[in-house]
Amino acid sequence: MYLEYFSLTEAPFSITPDPAFVYLSQRHRDALAHLLYGVGQGGSGGFVQLTGEVGTGKTTLCRCLLEQVPESTRIALVLNPLMSPRELLAAICEELGLETRGIEDSSKALVDQLNETLLRAHAAGVRVVVVIDEAQNLSPESLEQVRLLTNLETNKQKLLQIVLLGQPELRALLQRQSLRQLAQRITARYHLTPLGRADTTQYVRHRMQVAGARHNPFRKSALRALFQRSNGVPRLINIIADRALVAAYAQERRDINGRLVHAAADEVQLGEPGARRSRWPWVAAAVAGLLAVVLVWTWIGPWPEPALMSPVQAEPQAAGVSAPPPSLAEEPAPASPATLDERWLQDQDQVAWAGLAAAWAEPGAAAAIRGACEAGAATGWACLRDNGSFARIRQLDLPVILQLQGPEPGLLLLQGMAGEHLLAGTAGAERTVPRQLLEDRWLGAYLVAWPQAANWPREIARGQGGPAVDTVLRLAGRADQQYRGPASFGPDFERWLMAFQLRHGLDADGIVGPRTLLYLMRPSITEPALKHDWQRGD
Repeated sequence: MYLEYFSLTEAPFSITPDPAFVYLSQRHRDALAHLLYGVGQGGSGGFVQLTGEVGTGKTTLCRCLLEQVPESTRIALVLNPLMSPRELLAAICEELGLETRGIEDSSKALVDQLNETLLRAHAAGVRVVVVIDEAQNLSPESLEQVRLLTNLETNKQKLLQIVLLGQPELRALLQRQSLRQLAQRITARYHLTPLGRADTTQYVRHRMQVAGARHNPFRKSALRALFQRSNGVPRLINIIADRALVAAYAQERRDINGRLVHAAADEVQLGEPGARRSRWPWVAAAVAGLLAVVLVWTWIGPWPEPALMSPVQAEPQAAGVSAPPPSLAEEPAPASPATLDERWLQDQDQVAWAGLAAAWAEPGAAAAIRGACEAGAATGWACLRDNGSFARIRQLDLPVILQLQGPEPGLLLLQGMAGEHLLAGTAGAERTVPRQLLEDRWLGAYLVAWPQAANWPREIARGQGGPAVDTVLRLAGRADQQYRGPASFGPDFERWLMAFQLRHGLDADGIVGPRTLLYLMRPSITEPALKHDWQRGD
């Protein structure tokens, strides 16, 4: 009804996931890259997990994913996983175009036919991916059936990649003891958070522009109110903004202010706890402050540089000798806290960079490491931002900085892992923390840094030469005991490198980028390393 009034060609805030209206914030771009990584070689046949609150754009990203996958990829998209394990298996087969008539009641027959199809696809160079939306609705039995599908493999490669999209409840579901085998196979994970204030403004302007608006009727006060009432959730932005446009049309207004947005939000969010704005915000603030003081008093008491062409500063190690695997036999059993100490976490956030520098025995390098991680500066250090699991970090076996989410996002240095316990914090302030306590605050993002020549190339590929290539070839010999490769980066080394990348769950592109370089270097790094028995001083 308001389209002609505002000179629009179509409704700008429809809640259907129209690709034409997609606005990708940095968070959404990271999430999409995460999915594309999983659909490509990066997932290496495991599970890729994307979670996010209701309305944050997971399904929209799924549509974007389907538009961008390589032609050599076949996708089985399951939108409603409320099925029995056998029904889910049949749905996957049907999505891949398999004939299930007559065998839909036999799980074995369905798996056999799926396995034959996957083997033919593998021989033809086709990658098969199953994407399950609303995966938090999967029953534990259906999840176990999905896990068993990842056992379909050749001698060298998994035949099926599975992407799970779901609400945060999916993370809680996968923490069940009975599903620990599946959780250990999640090779990459990402949690999609709502838009920030600036992205909310850009989101509204983008959608109005796509809809043909000649000017944006939402004033600054309206955009602030939209963010306040929606908390940055795109679906709620759409619902409130659409209602505000209707109200403006009814009142014959050309501009929309904050008061009109609040009135629209009061209508569409009527009765939702916490949705309506307080009529006396100073009262709410005072009560919150008083409560904080009471809680603090109750809980705490009264207030009291490397070689020019060396990618890493590492001690020499005999060729072919890999870093010893971590021992999990001995697990420290100190008294574990029931909850995370927020004050301690805030303190550790301030010193995480210094702690990582100290772990590398370079206490003066904190600023250089931070510059490399935050700005990609050539500081004599390299930094890799990655997403994964504790199993991935254990495989890497290096101290890392965890990027924590929650009310107070922050950084936390991880120095050790032993069973279900973690050694977290900087030297002198370390604490043994049950891994479970960090599960809700850590969504898989971490930073790992290492000393590296400032002029080290970003990527090294086939056909290149020089000191950096010579170093990479030497590192390959240390990383693979059986390596007897050529002395140049030609087709033979490229094939070996792609096989190495697949074994380590990396993107098998035959290029030595930062992630691949780190895994090539790892056997040459004797210090630092994750601690696995800190009770004994290891």
